[in-house]
Amino acid sequence: MTETTQRKGEKAPPEARGNTTFADAVVAKIAGMAAREIPEIHHLGGGVTRALGAVRQRVPGGGGGSITQGVKVEVGERQAAVDLDVVVEYGAAIADTAADVRTNVVNAVERMTGLEVVEVNISVNDVHLPDEEEGEESEQEGRRVT
Repeated sequence: MTETTQRKGEKAPPEARGNTTFADAVVAKIAGMAAREIPEIHHLGGGVTRALGAVRQRVPGGGGGSITQGVKVEVGERQAAVDLDVVVEYGAAIADTAADVRTNVVNAVERMTGLEVVEVNISVNDVHLPDEEEGEESEQEGRRVT
């Protein structure tokens, strides 16, 4: 957690008296939502993380995929750093997509928290092909034993 406002005393304006703190999970949720707003981002998370998320979704009571999947943050007193693991849609200009993600994440986190985002590191783990999901279903249909 971090302190972002620390002014005390009678001379400080009322809105500046006291401390505001942000849990890492709050910043991670904001960053995850902002990254997912970019249309070329298919999914967040590395291969293992996505596989565990898929298993978790199929288990009763396991819940849906976490909005913070593929997002790591470090929150300091006045600054935050964000690491993202992403899967990009095939055909997207990856460098442009990464720039769009960085801009959206920085703007969202800074606007909502007032923290300065010092870096957004993006790791592209995979490229999503248009026929990947259909291919998985047709493989299961073609099997004699399930």
